[in-house]
Amino acid sequence: MRAEARILSFFSPALLLVLWEVLARAGLVDIRVFSSPSRILETFLPVLFSGELLYHTWVSVRRIILGFLAGAIPGVLLGLSMGLFPLVRAALEPMVAITFPIPKLAVMPMIILIFGLGEASKVFTVAIGVFYLVLINTMSGVLNIDKIYLDVAKNFGASRWNFYRTVALPGALPMIFAGLKLGMGTALILIVAAELTAAQAGLGDWIWRAYDMFDIERMFTSLIMLTVLGYLFANALDLLERWVIPWKSPHA
Repeated sequence: MRAEARILSFFSPALLLVLWEVLARAGLVDIRVFSSPSRILETFLPVLFSGELLYHTWVSVRRIILGFLAGAIPGVLLGLSMGLFPLVRAALEPMVAITFPIPKLAVMPMIILIFGLGEASKVFTVAIGVFYLVLINTMSGVLNIDKIYLDVAKNFGASRWNFYRTVALPGALPMIFAGLKLGMGTALILIVAAELTAAQAGLGDWIWRAYDMFDIERMFTSLIMLTVLGYLFANALDLLERWVIPWKSPHA
């Protein structure tokens, strides 16, 4: 079953690319707007080997990692606290409920006014998107822990630190990783949006400049790198999850 799944996961996108190329060559796809895989590849390889695309990719990766950590770490800590302590949850949950639905892109002008046009505004844009997803999933993970584990820890006189370390964190880890994966996907979306605004480098800036020159193939090269980053980050989080949660049974 696993071998069949791997074969299918490889051939399904390959077949899509073949179909795209066939339709483009047949004139059924407007190559001025959608281009074709062969034309995109002709543009992709030179900019890749010249190092230009890799430089812009590295700039975006650095911002993604910084923003991800800046949002995920406080999201986990605050989520654990809200899950463990009803008073903390009662105080903060309304504010989370009010501010979470606000589109993060809608507050970008305010972020730029506060942090300026430099790196801080882009990192914060990513961080704020990651923060809410990790916090909500972490809190849900703690609230779903069987109450008997909390009672046992209390009966043995566990300190607050022990509640965090031995009960809340291990019990909420599956939901925490679900939040981290959602947060990483959101980080990739937000970094492009952040770099579209007055950035000097990055994949979002690359996309904007390609669009400005109506260079569709060049724009697709950035989109390819984003898909590669999404795949690599997702697999990295999967590997980390299997290492941190060895007791979690693997999916078939």
